[in-house]
Amino acid sequence: MLKVDESLRYEERCLRIKTGALLFGPTGDRLFAETLEKKPGFVGRMDFIHKINITSLFEVACSANPDFYTGKAVWYPSHMTFDYAGEDIVFHEVKYITEDDTAVSWQTWENRSGAPVTLTLKVQAERCRTSQEADGTYYLETPMTEHGFRVGVAVRSNMGLEHGPRTLEPGQVFDFMAAASAVNLETGTKEDAVRQVKAYLGQSPVEEIIFERYQEQYNAFFQKAPSFESSDEMLNRTWMYRWFILRHCMAKPNCGNLTHTVEYEGRSHKVSKMPFERKGWEFTKLIPLSTPLHLTDLRWHTDREQAHEIARSFFSTVDENGIARTAFVHEYGNPYANYMVWAMYRLYLADGDLDFVREMLPAMTRFVEGHIKVYGNPSDLLQIERVHQRTGKEYQPSYWYFHRDENGDYPKNPKDPAKYTPLKRVDRSVYHYLNLKGLAAMYRLAGDEDSGRKYGALAERLARDINEKMWDPETGFYYDLHYQTGEKAMVKNIVGIYPYWAGIAGEREKAGIQKLFDRGHFATGSAFASVSRECPAYRPMGGWMGTFIKGRDGCVWCGPSWPYTTAIALDAAARQSKREDHLYDKEFGAFLREYCIQHFRDGDLERPYLVEHYNAETGEPLSDDADYNHSYWLELVVAHVCGLEVGEREIVVNPVEIGLKYFKLENLNIRGHQYGLFYSRDKAREKLGLERGFVITRDGEKIFSSEELAKTVISLE
Repeated sequence: MLKVDESLRYEERCLRIKTGALLFGPTGDRLFAETLEKKPGFVGRMDFIHKINITSLFEVACSANPDFYTGKAVWYPSHMTFDYAGEDIVFHEVKYITEDDTAVSWQTWENRSGAPVTLTLKVQAERCRTSQEADGTYYLETPMTEHGFRVGVAVRSNMGLEHGPRTLEPGQVFDFMAAASAVNLETGTKEDAVRQVKAYLGQSPVEEIIFERYQEQYNAFFQKAPSFESSDEMLNRTWMYRWFILRHCMAKPNCGNLTHTVEYEGRSHKVSKMPFERKGWEFTKLIPLSTPLHLTDLRWHTDREQAHEIARSFFSTVDENGIARTAFVHEYGNPYANYMVWAMYRLYLADGDLDFVREMLPAMTRFVEGHIKVYGNPSDLLQIERVHQRTGKEYQPSYWYFHRDENGDYPKNPKDPAKYTPLKRVDRSVYHYLNLKGLAAMYRLAGDEDSGRKYGALAERLARDINEKMWDPETGFYYDLHYQTGEKAMVKNIVGIYPYWAGIAGEREKAGIQKLFDRGHFATGSAFASVSRECPAYRPMGGWMGTFIKGRDGCVWCGPSWPYTTAIALDAAARQSKREDHLYDKEFGAFLREYCIQHFRDGDLERPYLVEHYNAETGEPLSDDADYNHSYWLELVVAHVCGLEVGEREIVVNPVEIGLKYFKLENLNIRGHQYGLFYSRDKAREKLGLERGFVITRDGEKIFSSEELAKTVISLE
């Protein structure tokens, strides 16, 4: 069994809010299944590039009418197994979707009854047209979707079921594969789909060999990722799960606005389930807010071209000001605040690809200049946000701070435009600072010292503005400001921690990080609350002032815990701890554990299930978008648990002590060399290949060792 399958196996993995809706792990470049029913084949809600709700690709029906709902489904990242055992019929199925968009079902039927039964291949889906070719191949075609494409699907079996029902005599066992190949009819043809399904089923007469070959292909992504193992099983499972999420949410639409690889924010279900009806919020699109978060983790994957292609997708969506927008294949949406240029610089530090930096410099420069033009102001370099949703943290109370009543209560109706004030935001300003800093560094690396000095000076000025204007010495925290007057909105939002992440906070401001660990502020039980517990608008379960203005699962940042900001806050905590001689190592370890627990339903390591946001006190999931992808986690292990940070000319290794008995991090590719970090606190663990102490290797050769975790600097030159 694949290691990722063994680590993340999950029985009866279903949506929390829809009984019996089976989730599905493997995804093609374009084809994926949001949920499946307990039926042989692919019946449920299938999607192609975006959410379109095809109700069925194919089904195999049995004349004995088994009660398949009583069967048992087991979810694996690479496939699903489905088993049913009744008095008359015993059934086993393995199903998966290949990278090139072929849905495959390997089925075994046993007739234990005293009479013949028939198996029939059924191809029909709501609002789709079905026909049959002369050779028996079924062909299913969707109507034109609202995204501007149609999907063609060719269906066959390797045992002739397309030619008519198959009779299964008493005691007989029947083993076969059925498959459906899907193509985008804007870029391919029906004939392409037919050729593809025939080629897949014709590659070997042995179903097991076909499946093994598929698993090798699926596993290639994980083999090119670094491996991590430690004395903490929760860390080990979370490590594997986060790599799965990146693989699961990666798509190659190759259509319209999305001609490069894309990391989706999730394969979410927050849209209508009616076939070809586009209503609600969809995450299967390019969302610029989350792309740099993806790159923060994905930069550690050996195949850096994936990250390069994702970056090209991002910068291909820009508007007339050079600012990236949300993108479907057929239309563009809103821009969101993000630190993409800084993420690009960090990607360069890992891969050293200066040619790629030079390729992207014009787009990155337009992006930064666009933010100066659109979000800047004449009095300082702080960035103004006028639409509270655009930082991805809608309904944070600071936007309504200046409209409180005489009792200090916030407006009951936050949608009233008269009760809302644009702000100079801490998060947007910190992102802009990092983008300026990253752009300056990349210009220097590309040999343009003048541009490097220009953007470096702007970054320094912006850091001063943040510290001089947003920091409040009396309360010891960073605050958003009124966009005109500069008055502080005295609301402790989680984004007030961002300056510690960016390295902006100085000696005067350093104690402010302690509020992150304070039970009266952000450490409310399931790290971290999105606004301090002291805020009158604080609601750990969501809603606004006691009202669910966007439904129970809606995005409201007045209390709930969000992996998006928890990742950044933990990154900030570790960095500040190391700046202060590891002062907060214990806190980092404790809250990293709270973050890890959110990755598993009810904290059960047998049930990986990360969603968008949580009750900040109880850890209850508030949304049900499984395998959600708008945060990072792997970086926290590489940079802080193991302690490796790459600079331009050197690697600094400085682990945060979180109490592990041992760890090993291998296959970490940095500028063409393979690094390994190994630690064992106690006696040597020969089974794991560990000796006592802390060891660092490059290309298999030991380059550093010490008896304990220690800081060291390794030259890259």
